[in-house]
Amino acid sequence: MEWDWLNHSSYLAAFLVGLLGGVHCLGMCGGIVSALTFSLPAAQRNHPATLFPILLAYNTGRIGGYTLAGALAGGIGAAFLSFGGLDSFRLGLQVFAALFTIALGLYLAGIWAGVAQVENAGRTLWRHIEPLGRRFMPVNSPAKALPLGFVWGWLPCGLVYSVLIWTLSAGSVTNGALLMLAFGLGTLPNLLLMGAAAAKLATFTRNQTVKRAAGLLVIGLGIYLLWQAIS
Repeated sequence: MEWDWLNHSSYLAAFLVGLLGGVHCLGMCGGIVSALTFSLPAAQRNHPATLFPILLAYNTGRIGGYTLAGALAGGIGAAFLSFGGLDSFRLGLQVFAALFTIALGLYLAGIWAGVAQVENAGRTLWRHIEPLGRRFMPVNSPAKALPLGFVWGWLPCGLVYSVLIWTLSAGSVTNGALLMLAFGLGTLPNLLLMGAAAAKLATFTRNQTVKRAAGLLVIGLGIYLLWQAIS
């Protein structure tokens, strides 16, 4: 049984989780992006040439935070797997990842929201991280938006933490980082293109048929990974 199961389809699934979970992202981080926008002088926030670099820097920092978290989780999982005689632990991680993938699909499809409870585990850590972001307020330049985005990338979020737990079985630091990077890029359209474009994306992601189709796709991937693990 080959351990390196993380392939292009897994990256695509992580991207879709971020993209089609965009309504959740707008609820969690959209308020932060709006606050960043309205804290700027009217002349600056109404001029795309000055507003866009700040939003881009914020989201670059946020996705950078996701990527680092994925690298850490992938490294932790790989460290345990590096010990000899842990075939049962390896199998357990594979099965766990597959079951969590199925849970993610259920979450996207709107069938079961139990995955959202994962964010409760991060609230204690967040109380220590959140004050760091205040150092960069008010945000009036990309140089401030970038580190603020990195800090807010650790905001407790069931969707983020679900994919992060998935990376524990990624098998390496690189695979874990790339999995979270793919997820972060999926969240980018909704948060970067606030306004008319984001409204259209939000309407798309609220469509029950789209949500069910995306959820079923991820569930199918989870079933495939489970079959690979136990076969």
